[in-house]
Amino acid sequence: MFRLAHLTDPHVGPLPRPRLRQLLSKRVTGWYNWRRGRRDLHDMTLLADLVEDIRAQNPDHITCTGDTCNIGLPSEWLTSKVFLEGLGDPRHVSFVPGNHDAYVPGALEGLLGEVGPWTRDDSGTERAFPFVRRYGPVALIGLSSAIPTLPFVASGRIGSRQRKAVEAILADLGRDRSCFRIILIHHPPHVGGAQPGRALTDAREFEEIIRRVGAELVLHGHNHVGSLAHLNGPRGTVVPVIGAPSASANAGTETHRAGYHLFTIGQDETGFLLTAELRGLRADGSIGGLGMLSLNRIAPAQRR
Repeated sequence: MFRLAHLTDPHVGPLPRPRLRQLLSKRVTGWYNWRRGRRDLHDMTLLADLVEDIRAQNPDHITCTGDTCNIGLPSEWLTSKVFLEGLGDPRHVSFVPGNHDAYVPGALEGLLGEVGPWTRDDSGTERAFPFVRRYGPVALIGLSSAIPTLPFVASGRIGSRQRKAVEAILADLGRDRSCFRIILIHHPPHVGGAQPGRALTDAREFEEIIRRVGAELVLHGHNHVGSLAHLNGPRGTVVPVIGAPSASANAGTETHRAGYHLFTIGQDETGFLLTAELRGLRADGSIGGLGMLSLNRIAPAQRR
């Protein structure tokens, strides 16, 4: 039995006042959006309570799928490191970046310079994607979809190098029928998963990879809403694609308010058993369970 907590899009604040020269870029639009409303939506006390609830569940591993930053300021890089330290030791916490972490050219490299240990793969390499972290029967495969974009654009891209590498990784791990492969990525990796201008530009190519070599689970963020979709895998398999809400959002419907997913992965003689619970901000202001996701049974016997 393996228990995994997935949170995303914490948008850690408060956002420090940038210098004028730092606003001579896309950051000026992000700063305006933060001042206009984002700073009120993302509640750091609520985020702290959510993290406390995660730790109280005592998961075997925690993963964060990006957007610890807001506009990619250098001061946010250390804040992101402090946030990840609060989640736990890098051996038990994994991180992949989001579009806000790569807000302007150079921002992603600066962030990864601080949070590299949370991207370290089993070979000891940091800040390189895709990474692979193996925990018994579970393999976490981290992809980066974070790229700098123009103002008012929040799209992502995996790129040909990562796509080629991840297909080889998934195929190799798939030869072990006892391996449960989980892909971590910020942007929804399926066609139609996000609106134009916010979508993964090579989602169709990613879908083809899954169709050829499969996976058992894909986790993402970006949309700030809890969601469940499916991708077709090889030989009739179906791969759940699950998005989580922003971990710090204090408003919206139940699937939009601050929350995270707690997965339990088990196995018996017929296949893997996967359950997922949404936990987060309740209507009364408390943090707790909000319900279970309906997931299909995942059978390794279908692999060849």
